[in-house]
Amino acid sequence: MTDKIALITGASRGLGAGLAEALCGTHHIVAVGRTTGALEELDDRIKAKGGEATLAPMDITNADAMAQLCRSIYDRWGTVDIWAHTAAHAAPLSPADHMDLKGWEKSVDINLTAAGRLIGFVSPLLTKDSHAMFFEDDHSGEKFFGAYGTTKAAQIALARSWAAETVKTGPKVHILKPAPLATALRARFFPGEDRATLAPPAAEAARLAAAILG
Repeated sequence: MTDKIALITGASRGLGAGLAEALCGTHHIVAVGRTTGALEELDDRIKAKGGEATLAPMDITNADAMAQLCRSIYDRWGTVDIWAHTAAHAAPLSPADHMDLKGWEKSVDINLTAAGRLIGFVSPLLTKDSHAMFFEDDHSGEKFFGAYGTTKAAQIALARSWAAETVKTGPKVHILKPAPLATALRARFFPGEDRATLAPPAAEAARLAAAILG
């Protein structure tokens, strides 16, 4: 079994699942997601590739659960070589003055608060040579994207601050911009879009992983 560890938060499907599969040949995958069935299907695909995974079916907004997970990772492996944070909430599109407050609050909780908390939880597991990956999807200032655009942009601003703070000390914090992906999240925003023109998440994940690891 490899002694390299890749923690994927938001691994159930889409880009997160793609990254788990792209990295499973060289890393033991710790896959975090809310959907147990999707994680089990991911585990089957990883095993078919000869890799190994530890499944963590949990909600990243549950602070106690995420703290316990990080403690368990420390106790078992000590460090994490790659952390890829792909979890996101896509609130329904709406005018800013008609946003559903529950959707807004969930967007803040998942896209911003949980990300900030996880940086604090995961950073002690990262070495100066570890990689932390965040994924830009900029819709800030676009009409009807108030909840998602604002909270996703704030997450990336936080990640950029962390990247600037760790230039000399590590970890290596990356802000990556995937091509438009054929994911369920994007389909919620653009339901009539021709998905044949979009990048498959698995292929884009492999490209991004290769860009980081060389």
